[in-house]
Amino acid sequence: MVDRQPTWDALAVASQLHEIAKQSQLLMQRFVASQTDVTRLGMGDTSTLGFDFVDLMTRMMSDPTPVANAQIDLFNDSVALWQRAAERMWKTGPSDPEKPNDKRFKHPDWTENAVFNYVKESYLVVAKAILSTVRDVKGMDEISARKVDFYTRQFVDAISPSNFVATNPEVLKATLDTGGQNLLRGLENLLSDLSRGDGRLSITMTDLKAFRLGENIATTPGKIVFQNNLMQLIQYAPTTANVRQRPLLIIPPWINKFYVLDLQPKNSLIKWAIDQGHTVFVISWVNPDEKLAEKSFEDYMLEGPVAALDAIKGATGESQVNAVGYCLGGTLLASTAAYLAANDVSRIASATYFVTLVDFSEVGDMAVFIDKEQLASLEKRMSERGYLDAQDMSASFNMLRANDLIWSFVVNNYLLGKEQLPFDLLFWNSDATRMPAAMHSFYLRKMYLENRLAEPGGITLAGTPIDLSKINIPSFILSTREDHIAPWKSTYAATRLYSGPIKFVLSASGHMAGVISAPGSKYGHWINDDLPAGADQWLSGATSHQGSWWPVWDAWVTRLDDVRVPAREPGGGNLPIIEDAPGSYVRVRAVG
Repeated sequence: MVDRQPTWDALAVASQLHEIAKQSQLLMQRFVASQTDVTRLGMGDTSTLGFDFVDLMTRMMSDPTPVANAQIDLFNDSVALWQRAAERMWKTGPSDPEKPNDKRFKHPDWTENAVFNYVKESYLVVAKAILSTVRDVKGMDEISARKVDFYTRQFVDAISPSNFVATNPEVLKATLDTGGQNLLRGLENLLSDLSRGDGRLSITMTDLKAFRLGENIATTPGKIVFQNNLMQLIQYAPTTANVRQRPLLIIPPWINKFYVLDLQPKNSLIKWAIDQGHTVFVISWVNPDEKLAEKSFEDYMLEGPVAALDAIKGATGESQVNAVGYCLGGTLLASTAAYLAANDVSRIASATYFVTLVDFSEVGDMAVFIDKEQLASLEKRMSERGYLDAQDMSASFNMLRANDLIWSFVVNNYLLGKEQLPFDLLFWNSDATRMPAAMHSFYLRKMYLENRLAEPGGITLAGTPIDLSKINIPSFILSTREDHIAPWKSTYAATRLYSGPIKFVLSASGHMAGVISAPGSKYGHWINDDLPAGADQWLSGATSHQGSWWPVWDAWVTRLDDVRVPAREPGGGNLPIIEDAPGSYVRVRAVG
């Protein structure tokens, strides 16, 4: 049988190119109009980055030893690579080369085809040489060294042969098989993403039309029972005849939306907690615009958890809750607990912190976006709009895992021309939010830059100096081992700041997947009831367990609250029902 070659429909291709050309012209105008500041990169500002690299080059010239060592290693690695390539070509080497763990090179041709295997290995050798040269230079200050290393990694990731048509075997095969249609579809995808971002590239990570809030995502039944300018409060319907006496208040971050905890019934922490007999209340934050520019971190505390506590008392008659804070929501929970403790108000019986920073002395790669110069530039930008644009925030987070969250989609969407498959977590990840200028400036400056929250009285909220050591209620701290936003060793520092009894649990995986690790998931966790001074000491003494950490948390909170009362229905107390969950605030999108 003769293989049929792909055929070109000249008229169809011409029509396709005509539409692309028209769309490109309009988008180019919008793109140029949006490029008012070419130094902007996510939350960061690269205008001073040149000085950091000049410092790097100066130190390289004053002490060329790292460069020389890297060149020697590069030569030796290149010779070894040539030898392995020759052995493969003459069939004297291993017949089954080891498959790489790097997901960029998972296509079989990267390993089985001698040419592409050589291209891949050459890139890895050169990438190693570049990064080792930068990292081995001595004498740079810590901030500059971290920025140079981070942006060098961005460059190294960008030049991967997987990101180019001519050097990616999977893309070449698709181009030959489709007669180039994959590249035309990819161009259409690129133009669509530029249009969705209003002239800025907003990479589509999933099928955005596949999910509808309240229908096939965030579907746990509940009602909005309270709202103000900053949040709506959801009370979920019970699924058990009796419930815990203390309600459960969940405070999510407002950098993202709450429904990461309610994606699907099988991985919904909210639904699971309800099924364990908790009366669950969740704060759904507003997606702010310029009208809320002056809202402060203090406002988020008073109009968020403090207002929610009063509303919950009206709905249930209970003055105390078990509280959960996620990421920035956990930072707010710690601030609120310290504020209440300082004022001798007992409203939070226990506090659970998911992947939460309260000591910001070591924040990982997020630090590259936050120094005095960049923060001043960001504050100026936010003052002009009244908020931090959602795309700036998401771009910064995506750069922390560029290969997974940027380049993999560039290859899939623009080079292979594929349509995205439905994926609930990526749909949520694409549903970014804005940040009020006043609040975000305070958060970045007082916490990330100055680390004032970790100091007793370092910040003041509502006239009250905040001292985390006044938190003497039981605390459960959940961190994730591969977290790129809140490094787990940094979150462990909270065990030295709170005064009450503390349980620290470490989950496998990262900032989101490690938290929504439902029973039956593949991720395990580590437990150590001792709390030594250092995180590494804690891990060395920890015991590994298979399965979800959720039952561990539920057993912990059950020991603190074992009284049961008849189940409470939303609207059954003194709060009227406003609308069905998930509410209207969560439906406001910032992009596309």
